[in-house]
Amino acid sequence: MSYQENNTVKLKLAIQKSGRLYDDSIKLLKECGIDVNNGMNKLKADATNFPLEVFFLRDDDIPQYVQDGVADIGFVGENVVYEKNKKVVLSEKLGFGKCRLSIATQRNEAYTNVTYLQGKKIATSYPVILADFLRKNNIQAEVHEISGSVEIAPGIGLADAICDLVSSGSTLFMNGLKEAEVILQSQAVLIKNNALTAEKQQLLDRLIFRIESVKRAKNNKYVLLNAPNDNLQQIISLLPGMKSPTVLPLAEKGWSSVHSVLNENDFWDIIEQLKSAGAQGILVVPIEKMII
Repeated sequence: MSYQENNTVKLKLAIQKSGRLYDDSIKLLKECGIDVNNGMNKLKADATNFPLEVFFLRDDDIPQYVQDGVADIGFVGENVVYEKNKKVVLSEKLGFGKCRLSIATQRNEAYTNVTYLQGKKIATSYPVILADFLRKNNIQAEVHEISGSVEIAPGIGLADAICDLVSSGSTLFMNGLKEAEVILQSQAVLIKNNALTAEKQQLLDRLIFRIESVKRAKNNKYVLLNAPNDNLQQIISLLPGMKSPTVLPLAEKGWSSVHSVLNENDFWDIIEQLKSAGAQGILVVPIEKMII
């Protein structure tokens, strides 16, 4: 089915045209069964199998485009949403692009708490979030806004500390810095315009349904195991599943096959308990989609 007809209402989505969120945004759309091909780095593309038009933009511009209604929705970093402070609605956390906005100081500095920042010079690309953090903590500091390469500021004497995005911390380490204070946990989020039409809200609801199914699948594993009937109730009690485990008799007398779903966070602890309870032949299978 094609959605290229001009009279079809389409949802307009803005995503990062390059950088750390681009690949994961395209991957998520694909996992949602939506095919988008921007070809020769075009700035606009239509999905072939869902009423969706995708704009490829600078991440810093996405909140403005969504506020103005040029795009109906956007995939963008949570940090950008708070920094730009536009009138948009944060609808869904997407589960990728996780990082944190942190204060970092030179490694030889004895940072104990936020009072260290009193009277200091701080370099950042996030002056709005930083100023809000300082205000809430009653800290007076001098904020230097820098568009890039923030991590070099202490080394060249421009600042005493920085406020920047951190993923692994390797960039800080290479520049003689240490992470001292996390002020925001961030990930990619879906934002929407405040005034979507009813038709576009229905399309967004369909898209969010798919996104949630994909996210749920990533956080769970499908587990199959063989259980001795003597310990079956104990094993079942360890496997909550979506409602309750599926139990099927095996050809071998006294044994059953048990099928269930485990959350990724609880997986290894429960597997160890299952082994202790006598479960054998445990198979773990990734889930592509999970709809409840």
